[in-house]
Amino acid sequence: MSEQPKTLLEAIRYFSDLDVATRHVAETRWPDGPVCPACGLVDKKHYYLKTRRVWKCRSCKKQFSVKVGTIFEDSPVGLDKWLAAMWMLANAKNGVSSYEIHRSIGVTQKTAWFMLQRIRLAMQQGSFEKLSGEVEADETFIGGKARNMHKKKREEKIAGRGSSGKVAVMGLLERHGEVRTKVVPDTKSRTLQVEVRENVEPGSEIHTDALRSYRGLDSEYIHNVVDHAEKYVDGHVHTNGLENFWSLLKRSLKGTYIAVEPFHLFRYLDEQAFRFNEREGEDKDRFAKTLAAINGRRVTYSELTGKNGIPSPE
Repeated sequence: MSEQPKTLLEAIRYFSDLDVATRHVAETRWPDGPVCPACGLVDKKHYYLKTRRVWKCRSCKKQFSVKVGTIFEDSPVGLDKWLAAMWMLANAKNGVSSYEIHRSIGVTQKTAWFMLQRIRLAMQQGSFEKLSGEVEADETFIGGKARNMHKKKREEKIAGRGSSGKVAVMGLLERHGEVRTKVVPDTKSRTLQVEVRENVEPGSEIHTDALRSYRGLDSEYIHNVVDHAEKYVDGHVHTNGLENFWSLLKRSLKGTYIAVEPFHLFRYLDEQAFRFNEREGEDKDRFAKTLAAINGRRVTYSELTGKNGIPSPE
């Protein structure tokens, strides 16, 4: 593979040639040569139709493009635009709105929104390996501020404490490591402690605030508590790492995306967690990691909007 672009300007120039863009995606997806999605045979069994930028399998006679079986499948948008949008989303600290993508690459806002949701799917990171060492646990609530709502809307949504009508999100951060987030139904002990046990190695050091829901972790973990009513740091005991992540997340949700539906929130959590976890890398590294994860991940517009009768997963 030739020398890769390192900046957005270089990426736009590099991928503006659709032959170059196709070759780049093909080499990333199939390092050992193209694989026919129909029969699973590799490079030597195919030949390339340059004028149409597709391959034809000599065994099953079927044609396939580099988009088949990826987040790009069935998209009429060219790879030059797809890769520019991917670069922008992977590297924009506060996210990129569909309107900005629409203006920047010349597609409709609806198409840009669909593209961004598909790129977020490639950003999903999953691991069976548990967090260990020093781990911070915290929760936050996502939703509009009461003071910004119309009086009638405020009366409908806000009742009692300010968290009413908002979505609860649980976060776990391994210090000097990765963050994991999840939309949770509530912040009760039966919910939060299950998340801790599923994601954190027993015997690890857990740092939390004084929320009663975390009581009971002492039997499996070294549980340290800092009471935010008194102070935010007690020696090495604090949740400032997660507070920093929540700050970045809410800056993107309130400043860039403005109105995120609760059933799509997990996608925006994946996006922000990806950039946070890859914070030590350069722009080209985050782009390359996103592109490497396109295979086998596909979501349709009907699935995203719930028009197929199947609600989007939480």
